[in-house]
Amino acid sequence: MELDAFVRLHARAGEEGSVEEALHEVARASREEAGCLSFQVFRSVRDGRLFYIHSRWVDEEAFRAHAELAHTVLFLKLVDALVDQPREVGRMQRID
Repeated sequence: MELDAFVRLHARAGEEGSVEEALHEVARASREEAGCLSFQVFRSVRDGRLFYIHSRWVDEEAFRAHAELAHTVLFLKLVDALVDQPREVGRMQRID
């Protein structure tokens, strides 16, 4: 069953550009993964420090594999040093 993942990131003041750059890099690499159906990044229009990732995966296993790949591990390490709130990750299944 397909899996949608949502990630919320809030950059520390002055780190918005670094977070955005890291998002572009991880998106590029993640879109190449066999189990990735889509990988989109967003920036809030009301709070320029707030970012979201919405990714779609063929199944839970594909998402778990993604979490262990070098580009994902590097991204998480990098971005965790650039945010001022813990990142939030939600794994969802569509209901309609």
